Amino acid sequence: MAHQGIKLCFERRCGGGQDASPQRRWMLSRIGGWSQALLSPPSAVFLTPSSLCPGIKMDFNMKKLASDAGVFFTRAVQFTEEKLGQAERTELDAHFENLLARADSTKNWTEKILRQTEVLLQPNPSARVEEFLYEKLDRKVPSRVTNGELLAQYMIEAANDFGPGTPYGKTLIKVGETQRRLGGAERDFIHSSSINFLTPLRNFLEGDWRTISKERRILQNRRLDLDACKARLKKAKAAEAKAALWSDEVEKAEHELRLAQTEFDRQAEVTRLLLEGISSTHVNHLRCLHEFAEAQATYYAQCYQYMLDLQKQLGRLPGTFVGNAESTSPPPVPPPPAALAAAATGPAVPTIPVVPTVVGAANSAPAVEALNPDDVKPPASGTRKARALYDYEAADSSELSLLSDEMITVYSLPGMDPDWLVGERGNQKGKVPVTYLELLS
Repeated sequence: MAHQGIKLCFERRCGGGQDASPQRRWMLSRIGGWSQALLSPPSAVFLTPSSLCPGIKMDFNMKKLASDAGVFFTRAVQFTEEKLGQAERTELDAHFENLLARADSTKNWTEKILRQTEVLLQPNPSARVEEFLYEKLDRKVPSRVTNGELLAQYMIEAANDFGPGTPYGKTLIKVGETQRRLGGAERDFIHSSSINFLTPLRNFLEGDWRTISKERRILQNRRLDLDACKARLKKAKAAEAKAALWSDEVEKAEHELRLAQTEFDRQAEVTRLLLEGISSTHVNHLRCLHEFAEAQATYYAQCYQYMLDLQKQLGRLPGTFVGNAESTSPPPVPPPPAALAAAATGPAVPTIPVVPTVVGAANSAPAVEALNPDDVKPPASGTRKARALYDYEAADSSELSLLSDEMITVYSLPGMDPDWLVGERGNQKGKVPVTYLELLS
């Protein structure tokens, strides 16, 4: 009656009895049955999953389970012996190996490109995790305010606080409206890139690549089975050479080898077809890459146009500063001659003019006035020597081209823009930018 004592102990510790809930009474009855089974002689009870849990139906095919375990053990032994160099291995042909290598390379680079593009479109890691969870739950990702739109909101609110009629308030409103347009363009770019570029890459990794990986695993198992059959046939033939009683084993091993070879060849053909489909994947990704580049070009073109419009609007506001008259950054190095030739033959790309002056000032000098080198005469005093810091290509006949480290004579004329000087080199003269010179004492 030991099991009665165990059941009583559990009833006292767990709160059994007539007042217990139906779930607790069921649990105590199961504990009583288990304790009786454990304390009874082996011949008195036969434990089965159905007897322990009557609500669960268990159906085991012991023969299939034993067969699968045997196959797994055989493959494990074959794989281990191959790694140790104690068993022969069926090698795939060179073309098949190249297909495998190209497929692995495609998968690895697609993952890296996908991951970095996601970082480009959404730098916030928390937001990326949130979008990933929404996609896995098959729910629509909620609309999120872009940084440009949030900045626009702050600028407009600040303008209303400072006074929308003040110069600072008017400028804040204009810049805020432009930031809102930039944020909208960014939203459209992210949406277009996500659909036309990220989704095809993600579909390849989650669809085609999983199918390829599955068939490759099956092919690996078929190869292990084939090599195991070859090893068994080799052992059977070795035993047959010693005793004629092993002829049946040799026939059985040969039959198993033929079956394994057939299965291996069939699976190799299936895997080969899937691997050759990587070429069509490259074509699809190429088309998506073109669409991504087009969307990015459209986005930056919109941003450029918005900034041009903003600069024009700011130029019409009184007392608004445009540009910076004392730039501390070095001038950009002119492009090489090959790039200049390509630019001359290609379509003209407008640039943003930066005028270092105060809009509305009465004595503003023109940015670059016309200069006729024949009419320019050096002053009696005030000429200096200067060394060219960079190469400079003259834009027209009124300017003087420079070579890096070249020494020239420079001077200024009344009413001339302070950012330019007249340079002379022998019989040649013309305007040169001050930022490209080092004036010597």
